[in-house]
Amino acid sequence: MEKYGLVGYPLGHSFSKDFFNEKFKNEGIDAEYVNFEIPSVDRFPDIIAKNANLRGLNVTIPYKEKIISYMDELSEEARQIGAVNVVRLTERKGKLHLKGFNSDVIGFTRSIEPLLEPSHKKALILGTGGASKAVHYGLQKLGIECRWVSRDPQEGMLSYAQLTPRTLKEYTVIVNCTPVGMYPHTEECPNLPYEGIGSDHLLYDLVYNPEETLFLRKGKAQGAIVKNGLEMLLLQAYAGWDFWHTKD
Repeated sequence: MEKYGLVGYPLGHSFSKDFFNEKFKNEGIDAEYVNFEIPSVDRFPDIIAKNANLRGLNVTIPYKEKIISYMDELSEEARQIGAVNVVRLTERKGKLHLKGFNSDVIGFTRSIEPLLEPSHKKALILGTGGASKAVHYGLQKLGIECRWVSRDPQEGMLSYAQLTPRTLKEYTVIVNCTPVGMYPHTEECPNLPYEGIGSDHLLYDLVYNPEETLFLRKGKAQGAIVKNGLEMLLLQAYAGWDFWHTKD
């Protein structure tokens, strides 16, 4: 039996295990999907060593960047983004070969593109983790100029304290790549001047539990178009399955 799994910490919120095991059952695939919850990325080699039938992995918070050092090869997109969320394991010349991919960018761009209007020229990306790098890469591919917003901004980034209603008038796409607002902290939201949001805004939240975060509720109350990350999650899962089974 082939084995697939998810690497991250913590993993209590993850949907991948149920999604893939249901897929295997429905399609008669002789495989199982398990969670590998490791408190440090240093434990990653142990997962590989103890699971000889492992064929593919998903990678989630907080290891999408740290996992790169364990890869033998990266796809071009994963290399440019600087984050990996899919790992394919194959045998090459008698040795195990690990290739890292990024399916987040596929899921995100396919999910947000139908909502974009010609007026959507600039975006704010909230957060600077691995998922935000895929979002940044995807938005640039779609022709949208981006600025990162961080609690600890580096050069070229904005802090939350710098955001004003005037800033939000300029940046009409806002993507939340932080876990702020995720269950069980459903009454929290990114610290934005929401009064600067209007009907020309598009707010996208990578969080999908709850279905409508406080960030999205506040944007919707101001007339903005809003969308959560569930479709992105599904699309990136399908893309990940393709990466595991595509030969190159």
